[in-house]
Amino acid sequence: MAETPKEPAQAAEASKGIRKGRFEAGMDPLFAAFNSSVSFDKRLYAEDIAGSIAHASMLAAQGIIPAEDAAAIIRGLKDVRGDIESGKLAFSEELEDVHINVETALKEKIGAPAGRLHTARSRNDQVALDLRLYLVNRSRLVFEDLVTLIANIVDKAEGEIDVIMPGYTHLQRAQPVRFSHHFLAYGQMFKRDLERFQGALPRIAVSPLGSAALAGSTFPVDRRMAAQELGLAHVCANSMDAVSDRDFVVEFIFNAALTMTHLSRLAEELIIWSSTEFGFCTLPDAFCSGSSIMPQKKNPDACELVRGKTGRVYGDLMGILTTLKSLPLAYNKDLQEDKEPLFDALDTVRACLGIMGGLVPGIALNHERLAEAAADPSLAATDLADQLTREGTPFREAHERIGAMVRQGGTGEGLPSPEAMVEARNHEGGTARAGVLQQIAALREWLATAMPS
Repeated sequence: MAETPKEPAQAAEASKGIRKGRFEAGMDPLFAAFNSSVSFDKRLYAEDIAGSIAHASMLAAQGIIPAEDAAAIIRGLKDVRGDIESGKLAFSEELEDVHINVETALKEKIGAPAGRLHTARSRNDQVALDLRLYLVNRSRLVFEDLVTLIANIVDKAEGEIDVIMPGYTHLQRAQPVRFSHHFLAYGQMFKRDLERFQGALPRIAVSPLGSAALAGSTFPVDRRMAAQELGLAHVCANSMDAVSDRDFVVEFIFNAALTMTHLSRLAEELIIWSSTEFGFCTLPDAFCSGSSIMPQKKNPDACELVRGKTGRVYGDLMGILTTLKSLPLAYNKDLQEDKEPLFDALDTVRACLGIMGGLVPGIALNHERLAEAAADPSLAATDLADQLTREGTPFREAHERIGAMVRQGGTGEGLPSPEAMVEARNHEGGTARAGVLQQIAALREWLATAMPS
């Protein structure tokens, strides 16, 4: 049988600080380990300290705690942050969570005044604030990742503006399109992804601080002052909602999952295009690997991993939705399970955006193979039907006649060229050169203002 973990004296003392009064016995060691979240919530330390500094400033401004105690608390918290960042202070797994770790370290630095910090605050509003601040900060990194990927897609499209390839439906050759037009479809997907992440930011950047456990505080707190200290424009309107809401986590993970959908689609096409059977492109060596047994192999492992990790983020989304399902108001310990799927989705989508952003510039198109595929006579079928329609034949009849000709293996004589066919679609959003250049210009203009100041 595995040995049960022993609780150090410091951890026992910290645990007593929360359990003292109501409980006679200490926590079972197995439950203490089961209950602990510091192994993953320690990444919230900077936000936890920032929130505590803002809270202490507000408490002093409102006369709730002495100004000298608030000054000591703020000074001590900054020292704790420095110790964490320098590696001088290690997190203790026995101290349950990031909040108790920080509070314990603060008490060791400044003594009794540290005990005033938790006035008018609960770990319920504290952790909700930490998570919101963390997502505000990390969302901007996702914005940057998406901007880089979109910019690289636009650059690749512009650099290959005159390359024509078959467009597909049902993975069957359909009509000729510019490669740039096809590739820019992903630019539009990722543009919408960025807009979704940015659109969620105002719903994330709301302060729950001052809501305390669930009902608010009996102290004369100034919630808006604390929010403004943290750069948050609004406060949660309902204290019970404030401590139990994780909609913003769900929304972020959903946005990450949809972004992964688009990344996976792009990855899948690059896998297909780089296969010997298609031969449309070669992927950069830096994002491929070899076989352990077959010397000739160049495997598109980066793309395959992006495709595979998509399911992981879908799992994160289903996990958080299931956690929140049927939870009564207000805070429940179930909500501790919000962080790991969020952190995993964030880390995964950022890693995949970085991989695809780095891979796209190194894609080398096989121009000869693409031109050969685009010259497939069957790709002219729609244009021939359109021509018959312009000459007076009803479209359904024209469709039938051209279909029969294809079925009988028509000679293909007098067919329009791939260039003529793509240029015939000369309208906004079409595959003609002018329309594609218009897309590129519009995306470049949007990218110039896509990142908030």
